[in-house]
Amino acid sequence: MPLASATLDLGRFPRTQLCHRPTPIESMPRLTELLGGPQLFVKRDDCTGLAMGGNKTRKLEFLVGEAMKEKADMLVTQGAVQSNHVRQTAAAACKVGMKCHVLLERRVPDRDASYEETGNVLLDRLFGATYEFRPSGLDMNAEAQAVSDTLAEQGHRPYFIPGGGSNPTGALGYVGCAEEIAEHSRETGQTFDSLVMGTGSTGTQAGLVAGFHAMGYALPVMGVSVRQPRERQMNAVHALTQKTLEKLGVDGIPLSKILVDDGYVGEGYGIPAESTLEAIRLLARHEGLLLDPVYSAKGMAGLIGMVRAGFFKPTDKVLFLHTGGASALFAYEDQLIASIT
Repeated sequence: MPLASATLDLGRFPRTQLCHRPTPIESMPRLTELLGGPQLFVKRDDCTGLAMGGNKTRKLEFLVGEAMKEKADMLVTQGAVQSNHVRQTAAAACKVGMKCHVLLERRVPDRDASYEETGNVLLDRLFGATYEFRPSGLDMNAEAQAVSDTLAEQGHRPYFIPGGGSNPTGALGYVGCAEEIAEHSRETGQTFDSLVMGTGSTGTQAGLVAGFHAMGYALPVMGVSVRQPRERQMNAVHALTQKTLEKLGVDGIPLSKILVDDGYVGEGYGIPAESTLEAIRLLARHEGLLLDPVYSAKGMAGLIGMVRAGFFKPTDKVLFLHTGGASALFAYEDQLIASIT
């Protein structure tokens, strides 16, 4: 596997320090032994530091950096009710002295009233974010952009961040993570054969793929979809990867380079399948790691399923990207209790 020999020069883009980095890469020996498969490792992006950590902090370094350059006084974004992105955006606004207004989509059906009061929503309120709800099925980015425009008319200086921070600016955060993984391999000699992660709003997977491609670093990135069918997710990731590469000044890649497995979505976004709950239990009890029911546990369910199906060689080294989100566990208390008793 070729290692990066040139810097991506991310310093040319506006950026503000929000993130603990590099995040550690740890082995998962007990899970490896339990599954009897390849050697498993985890990239601990649940340890990025801001507001209990998570992958969105890397993106927010560039998004908030751009907002500060534009002299914004408010961040406006959107997400599902238990959005990890919204939590981290609200915290980032506090850290740089901005206000934060968010739209929360009631995307997950049949939740009780506490779902809108606990977990990430409680933390959003603690960080002082103002918020309003929207029903499921709307174009949430368009809704949030319209609110941002109204706030501008009222005299604010809002900076709009799309859901998940998933645009070419936000994806630079995971270009940087790709560079970090390559640097880890260069310094330690430890290389990986595959990277597995949960994929949703596309920015994390697109940034990784763009970063590895720009460096000539041959590490396949398998995204386990948490919401959309495979073909739709592949096309969305590919589109953002192309835009991110264009921002970097690098030639694009074919759609065939985008890898997605949609076999672990279950009944839909934010609805834990039995494989999701199993992944939460196994990682808690065998590695002392907490996964969230929406993203990281579905990604890990995919990794576990692939190992069991013989997708990897027994000699492979597989890296799992832990995107954080354990604060959402409290919004799923009933299902979690039922699954562990």
